[in-house]
Amino acid sequence: MDVEALIEGVLAGDRRTVARAISAVEDDAPELEALSAGIYGSTGRAATIGLTGAPGVGKSTLAAELVRVARAEDRRAAVLAVDPTSPYTGGALLGDRVRMQDHAVDPGVFIRSMATRGHLGGMALAAPEAVRILDAAGYEVILLETVGVGQAEVDVAAATDTAIVVLAPGMGDAVQMAKAGILEAADVFVVNKADRDGAPDVAKELKQMLHLGEARDWNPPVVLTSATAGEGIDEVWGEVREHRDQAEASGALAAKRRARLLREAESLAAERFRAAAARALDDDAALAEDLVERRLDPYAAAHELLRRASS
Repeated sequence: MDVEALIEGVLAGDRRTVARAISAVEDDAPELEALSAGIYGSTGRAATIGLTGAPGVGKSTLAAELVRVARAEDRRAAVLAVDPTSPYTGGALLGDRVRMQDHAVDPGVFIRSMATRGHLGGMALAAPEAVRILDAAGYEVILLETVGVGQAEVDVAAATDTAIVVLAPGMGDAVQMAKAGILEAADVFVVNKADRDGAPDVAKELKQMLHLGEARDWNPPVVLTSATAGEGIDEVWGEVREHRDQAEASGALAAKRRARLLREAESLAAERFRAAAARALDDDAALAEDLVERRLDPYAAAHELLRRASS
């Protein structure tokens, strides 16, 4: 792979090159570090919006409608949709290109699906770098749609500038969110499928739960929508923009982005060490045997692996 050509193509916004670059990220290609270094200085400009919620609440339809609003403002938009990976086959139903056909032929829109590959947080481990590639390619609004997997949904809040949690009537989401801590993580709540019975009750219950929580600099709004009919979308978009404006003015956005980068660097370092430790245990039969035969306890073995990784 010609890394220089890849970098140039991404910075020029070439769609095919962007797709190849994201594939390189997913595959953890050897050229990934050089690619990241080459584009990093051109990132940090895009507005990133996270969409999460239980399967079936209409995240993809809402994402498509938000893209429509962004395009109406003549802003280039991208959707990175993370789908569940089968624990048995490793496969995934990457169906968002099918669900967003209206935007598929728009040169100002880029849609890409990624598999979680077993990552419990509902986001592919490669998602942050993929977002940076889209950012470097000139996409001004990047939507990250993630798998709704309960407590780990909070990952999307840390990974994006503005986190939207989508609910729908009849799914018992509000109670589950209270258990999972999503109430503290979300910036905007959307009760979709508002044409169904029970939608106002879900919104009311959610507002009551938010009122009982700790005071925050930003009070997350609750918006009723019917994404299939295009209703309530402009209000959601307005709340997203207001949240971003307030976060920029208060310095909260800069602080969140800083924490996100530090956390990502830590995670990458931990992944590298985990891989090195696994190789060391595979290569050193004596160390593994000492551990299994209880001549060496797990803490001592970990210290030994850490020493080797540091040397």
